[in-house]
Amino acid sequence: MINMYPADAADIINVLGEKAMKLSLVIMAAGIGSRFGGGIKQLEPVGRQGEIIMDYSIHDAIEAGFNKIVFIIRKDIEEAFKEAIGNRIEAICESLNVETAYAYQSLDDLPEGVVLPPERTKPWGTGQAVLACKGIVNEPFAVINADDYYGKEAFLKLRSFLEGYDPAEPEKLCMAGFVLKNTLSDNGGVTRGVCRMDADGYLTDVDETSNIVKTETDGVIGAEADGKAIDAESLVSMNMWGLTPEFIEVLEKGFVEFFDGIEPGTEKELKAEYLLPIYIDSLLKDGKVSVKVLKTDDKWFGVTYKEDKQTVVDSFASLIDSGVYNEDLFSNLLNK
Repeated sequence: MINMYPADAADIINVLGEKAMKLSLVIMAAGIGSRFGGGIKQLEPVGRQGEIIMDYSIHDAIEAGFNKIVFIIRKDIEEAFKEAIGNRIEAICESLNVETAYAYQSLDDLPEGVVLPPERTKPWGTGQAVLACKGIVNEPFAVINADDYYGKEAFLKLRSFLEGYDPAEPEKLCMAGFVLKNTLSDNGGVTRGVCRMDADGYLTDVDETSNIVKTETDGVIGAEADGKAIDAESLVSMNMWGLTPEFIEVLEKGFVEFFDGIEPGTEKELKAEYLLPIYIDSLLKDGKVSVKVLKTDDKWFGVTYKEDKQTVVDSFASLIDSGVYNEDLFSNLLNK
């Protein structure tokens, strides 16, 4: 489902002025390239004027009222990253009075006393990625994956939630909940975190379900996993979170605890990851946070394998033809 917004939507919701509350979009891009054996496919153009997926997320966030963009990257991809998007986005953001910053995720950025295993090459995960923003992000922020497209509605809803941030209640978090049928692939099974919520829409549990495939009966899209039907209208997590600045300190404590559970010299030390959704789920079960699930009806899509690129290109072409985006993506913001 494509959500359409009036031509003056940016005028209605744009809060880019100097008095606007500072809201950051944190883009986890440190893992890009690692799944493709060389070329950084997530930095390849998918839009008609050379845009990559991140361009669309940044556009949607700025249009929704986010006024700071933070890229989490690795030092070894910095040059390619800035050439593909960073330098261009910095110039656009400067014109729009939007701040940009970089945080760097590193394998050896570890808690005091923890020694990096010589054989470890796998990144420490999304929890450590966000922790790299310590000292850089001091305001409410949204977190997204670099190579996923989320649509406009989710950014609007996260912005609205985060604007209600109260330092006295730093435990109040949120996440975008995507309708399962809008996240399925035509090319095979996927793994999704199916959300369970209470009557007020607060997350109570996430059921990680693998091998979910799309089905269709009489034109109605459904879903099943290992032959068992799943409600295609269920909400799922696609790693799009709304967090408070205090959460970074909580993440730091959690990273120390993460290593308390790892014995040096074991296989776990080489492969374990400190993952953001898993840690949030543990905090939720301990009653230390609340997570409001914000439903979005937009269609999610992303790059997992290099073969996905044409589908992504076609999807953006359709969004442009439908009037969701200008062919010159940022022109509606720059020409105001």
